[in-house]
Amino acid sequence: MAVTQSPAASSDDAFAADLLRGHTDTIVLGALRSGDRYGFEIYKTIRDATGGDHEIKEATLYATYRRLVRDGLVEAYWGDESQGGRRKYYRITDAGRAVYRSNVAAWVATRDVIDALLDTRADTHRKAHPR
Repeated sequence: MAVTQSPAASSDDAFAADLLRGHTDTIVLGALRSGDRYGFEIYKTIRDATGGDHEIKEATLYATYRRLVRDGLVEAYWGDESQGGRRKYYRITDAGRAVYRSNVAAWVATRDVIDALLDTRADTHRKAHPR
């Protein structure tokens, strides 16, 4: 997955971008939960959700869309030409919703394990309650 950062991004942001790799399918499925969207609209939704700090390259997203359609997690259809050129829209399927829920549960469990291993909860607790 190609994740880019804004020019002002720091080296800490590079680590955050690395963490996004491998989660493109789940990110796209999440963007489709609230309704159908066309390809570039999904790109903007992802970019805007991070305040413009991270974006997934369009070529990577379009490969993701094709894979999600092939796997039956998303359906694609052409919109009308009422707003300019025809746009291909994507709709999450019931199978896509199930995969999204499963992937989010796996992410939460993984995050909890990493938090425990890195002892970040204790760091947060110490910052909030200095001795």
